[in-house]
Amino acid sequence: MKVFITGASSGIGAALATAYAAHGADCTLVSRRIEALEAVRLALPRPDAHRCRAVDVTDSKALGEVAKASLDEDGVPDVVVANAGISGGTDTGDPKTFDAFRRIVETNLIATVATFASFIDAMKEAPMPSAGRRLVVVASVAGIRGLPGSGAYSASKAAVIAYAESLRIELHGSALRVVILAPGFIDTPMTVGNPYPMPFLMPVDAFAARALRAIDGGRSFTVIPWQMAWLARLLRVLPDAWLDAALAGRERKPPLDRPR
Repeated sequence: MKVFITGASSGIGAALATAYAAHGADCTLVSRRIEALEAVRLALPRPDAHRCRAVDVTDSKALGEVAKASLDEDGVPDVVVANAGISGGTDTGDPKTFDAFRRIVETNLIATVATFASFIDAMKEAPMPSAGRRLVVVASVAGIRGLPGSGAYSASKAAVIAYAESLRIELHGSALRVVILAPGFIDTPMTVGNPYPMPFLMPVDAFAARALRAIDGGRSFTVIPWQMAWLARLLRVLPDAWLDAALAGRERKPPLDRPR
């Protein structure tokens, strides 16, 4: 099995690479930070079987070139995971945070589209394995309802979910499946220092194990951990007035973004 993972230098991306490598997959690790990527690769089983490719995923042209090089040199992937993501507090009333808002959306949403665009045709046209192939979106429970101070992150993840749902329907009838993962609070560099309670905080390796099961099963939408799935269902139906009252006094995420 061949797996292409963006945002693989830390957090969820590195944990997914570790889990896949433990199951015998050959991984292509993608991130801006080549030194961090190499550290992840060297820690994987069979480190020589994996490849690191450094690129800023918000540079769509450069990302396309990396994808082409990967197709030419590594072969057609069975799984593409659009995981690269950043988060940070934003305030629409503060113009100084607008650039951060734009960068969060470009990283979390536009780069997801650019990642898949480079692979879809090749994945559909190559001989299909019996299990089919997967396009995996790492979204978030934060994309289900907006959270104060996290307008950029919540908006980007809500858009990623809607985009992936559209793509899933477009690919209906093919052996190429779209899988949406919606993490709750996962113990990664992104969540370190959050100034608010994080219910059901989950170790990243435990998340990765459950994520692989969801990906292998081709599940269209999975919230991890399962306890957050119930909270997500509640958020969907909670009246706006109740949600506003519950979250109005919530402490807000610091403005500095952190890679997943």
